Amino acid sequence: MRSSIKYLILIITVISILIACGGSEEVGSNEDIVINEDLYEFQTFDLSPYDLPAFISLPDETANIGASIPEVQHTEDDIYWTINVGPYFQMIITDCGDIKNLMKTEKGLLAQIQNFKLDYIIDEEDLILYKRTLVVEGTEKASPNVGVEHVSYHVFGVKNIGGFNYTFKSQPEGYEKDLIELMAKSIKSIQPKNQ
Repeated sequence: MRSSIKYLILIITVISILIACGGSEEVGSNEDIVINEDLYEFQTFDLSPYDLPAFISLPDETANIGASIPEVQHTEDDIYWTINVGPYFQMIITDCGDIKNLMKTEKGLLAQIQNFKLDYIIDEEDLILYKRTLVVEGTEKASPNVGVEHVSYHVFGVKNIGGFNYTFKSQPEGYEKDLIELMAKSIKSIQPKNQ
């Protein structure tokens, strides 16, 4: 009788472990990112002192990304800006003048990237947010655990400000999902400044 109770407890334990392991896979597969208009945890920042007549909302001290004082790096008459908010938030802005089809061009460049799989999470006319996963391939005899999984999130947006087209994007290495959501929200918040 005792051996059958031990056997029953062992079966229940194994089933519980299998159920727990199965549930953890589904949690990681959820890639829903919603960029809403709620700018709680954001501060409005004027870019006009840096030769860019626009307002942008950037994460403030309540967003938990480190220091919240925005710093803009820009050389007068240059076409590049870098906005840093704390040690982890860096947005790169490029003045593309009257060049059109910037989103189509960016997607074309992304399609040429090898060794990475791209999954578009948000794909809008003026904003894309995507996940980039390193493709690890081994030989048939290699363990299925060969390689190092690398996942990063990226954002790219296009805005027309004062008749000129600008791109706004994350650093090439990308970020974690939570930070890229904040960056996408900042890009969506951009408003031209009426002078």
